[in-house]
Amino acid sequence: MSLLFGIGIYAQFAFLPGFVQTPKSTGYGLGASITESGLILLPQSATVFLAGLGSGRLAARIGGKAVVVLGALVSTGAMTMLAFAHSHTWELYVATAVMGAGFGLAFPAMSSLIVKAVPPEQTGVASGMNANIRTIGGSVGAALMASVVTASPAADGLPREAGYTNGFTMLSGALLIAAVAGLLIPVGRRSSRVEYVQESQESHPFRTTPATRPGP
Repeated sequence: MSLLFGIGIYAQFAFLPGFVQTPKSTGYGLGASITESGLILLPQSATVFLAGLGSGRLAARIGGKAVVVLGALVSTGAMTMLAFAHSHTWELYVATAVMGAGFGLAFPAMSSLIVKAVPPEQTGVASGMNANIRTIGGSVGAALMASVVTASPAADGLPREAGYTNGFTMLSGALLIAAVAGLLIPVGRRSSRVEYVQESQESHPFRTTPATRPGP
């Protein structure tokens, strides 16, 4: 899921500004300035923050796994909107805001699931690998997006609208696969491990189990 989320979020960051800066003479571009293209991404930053604040509470109610899948589905819908509804600036604002909400829900819940899935002494390694794999996904997504967008340029050398549509559709597919992958996430490993240690201590109060043995 980290890899697929990286493909979606970083490729979108890289190519959405270029899309809105495309001249209006192409028939699909908005002719936005650099400042305006940056402002289109601002709602996403805001909703990532706000959704992240509520992700933990929602996970406590419906479970972290459900929140991760929900965030992936919300992001998929937003990316699909970018692919097929991008004729007006307000559509892009709505799409980026919804996408930020999806990412904001998924990332904290996914980090929590990763921490719960490994022994306490490995949480740093697991969290670091989560970030690394997401970054790798970003590199892969940007390369794939570049290939799709520039596959058949127009006579003036600019990408065609179909290139962006196909590219954003590809990213939407990656996020949808992430939602399906989220259904396969195992949960409760650490809780089971703790219960096992407690049972071992109760059965053998004078034995130090490997799980409770002090480190060097």
